[in-house]
Amino acid sequence: MSLTTAVLTETVHARELPMEAWAYGLIALVIFAALAFVVASYRDVANRHRGKAEAYAARHGGGEHGGH
Repeated sequence: MSLTTAVLTETVHARELPMEAWAYGLIALVIFAALAFVVASYRDVANRHRGKAEAYAARHGGGEHGGH
């Protein structure tokens, strides 16, 4: 009987979340979408400046990665 009483008294003092449970998922989705946008913005950056890299390599006699 004391175990049942202890369980019932513990459920009465349960803590409420500061917002609805679905809001946590929405916040996580927005954060992941923002991070995905940042990662996607760096896509193909090396190819944007290929002409500059080739001119630099030709001027300095280095290979594609600046090797001597």
